[in-house]
Amino acid sequence: MTVDEAARVPVVIVGAGPVGVTAALLLARRGIRSVVLERHQGVYPLPRAVATDDEVRRILQAAGVGEEFTAIARPANGLRLLDARHRTMAEFRRTGHGLHGYPQTSMFDQPELEHVLRDAVARRPECELRGGVEVTGIGPDTTGPVRVTCRDDAGEHEVWADAVLGCDGANSLTREAIGAAWEDLRFEERWTVIDVRTSADVRCWEGVDQVCDPDRPATFMRVGEDRYRWEFRLREGAEQPVRELVAAWLPPSYDGDFEVVRETQYTFRARVADRWRSGRVFLLGDAAHLTPPFIGQGLCSGLRDAHNLTWKLARVLQQGAPAKLLDTYESERTPHARHVIRLAVAMGWAMTGGQDGAAALRRRALAAVCRIPGLAELASRDLSPALTAGPLVRRGTRRGLAGTHCPQPWVSVDGRRTRLDELLGDSFTVLTATEPGPSLTALAHSLGIRPFCVTDLGDDGTLAAWMRAGRADAVLLRPDRVVLDVVPAGGRDFTSTADWAALLHTTRSPLPAERASLKDLSRSTTR
Repeated sequence: MTVDEAARVPVVIVGAGPVGVTAALLLARRGIRSVVLERHQGVYPLPRAVATDDEVRRILQAAGVGEEFTAIARPANGLRLLDARHRTMAEFRRTGHGLHGYPQTSMFDQPELEHVLRDAVARRPECELRGGVEVTGIGPDTTGPVRVTCRDDAGEHEVWADAVLGCDGANSLTREAIGAAWEDLRFEERWTVIDVRTSADVRCWEGVDQVCDPDRPATFMRVGEDRYRWEFRLREGAEQPVRELVAAWLPPSYDGDFEVVRETQYTFRARVADRWRSGRVFLLGDAAHLTPPFIGQGLCSGLRDAHNLTWKLARVLQQGAPAKLLDTYESERTPHARHVIRLAVAMGWAMTGGQDGAAALRRRALAAVCRIPGLAELASRDLSPALTAGPLVRRGTRRGLAGTHCPQPWVSVDGRRTRLDELLGDSFTVLTATEPGPSLTALAHSLGIRPFCVTDLGDDGTLAAWMRAGRADAVLLRPDRVVLDVVPAGGRDFTSTADWAALLHTTRSPLPAERASLKDLSRSTTR
């Protein structure tokens, strides 16, 4: 079938929520055009997701909205586990400056974030967002472009795409189109979610409270200056009025302003799709995984999906890298998402005590475990573990940094102060503890990568300390700032070059950021 070029685009994104729009911005940064199809005309006005972490703030920075998000975000202290009488059992404190250069936990209003993202899309000529368009079909899966059928007020239409990203939520049409099914991770509960605006002196610690009461488990957090969220597990029978549910947090007999912005019921589930891809059709966000909200990682996981996939897709579509590079999306993201979901489920069981005869025993065990020295610090670091070993993560006995993220400090180069990622651009990068030797320089040159010596970057010593702790003389960073490979202390070169270099081989010209890096490298090696 001949495809009308006027109806063909590199990427179609189904769904204009934060995941879909962020994916469009990340692709645009690499020069890839996309069309985002969304059945609603505007942003859903009521709050949903309210928390994010520092890794995701770094992703928003990569999407070009880092400063705009800072203006609407509120740093939070972390997480506390409370008993039924609201006494603290454990505290998992988050710092104001995490590994990625941002507060480890930030609260925000999702409609505000979506407006920020859509404003950024409107400024990018590579992006087109079409509202009021309902996608009705995707496929079939072929070796050529993918057909997307849709309808709007003007009738039925077809769009052909080199790749389709399904960011269309838990009831995903894209998931159905590729024949994916849910794997149930055995958690399902009905909760009521209440968003309130009030000027009352609400009792809070500027973080998230999880009330571990099997009779009435609850979650509470301050979202904004005068905005708060409560979540309560539903009981059988009649429910209490909102003011009775939240009375423990309000001043006694408070009768001032108290606006219920939203009160709704959700079924919290833990599920992972059994496949995330069919050919050039991919699942992202809630289309690929569902998590209970107890550690605030639902939206975060979806944005990690977008960050992991988009640089690989750009390399395949624009640079001619082998299509098998795209296999690493599901193989890297599935174990990571599953780990995060299991953490959330574990937190859910901690709050509720479980639903069987062993509940009381588990609650006593939780209280004992929470008193173990150092546990809180360890738990705080473990929300986003290292990626598992694979073609783009060369893990080994002397490669402890592989699969982890490089820190992002502020750096100063030629009198200009900036965040590390802005200096490094969108390409692969080599960081070295000392000036790179001839073999490493030659390897970087062949890949179009510029090596940076961390002692020349003018940071506060964060990078050098990170490499010393990891016993690394050099690290190869992917565009998403995950460490692909490591030259261990005393080593001479990356020892597994042939494996990953073949996967990253390209047949076309480098992307603009990589051309600049290669040009800089050529100048440095000819002096």
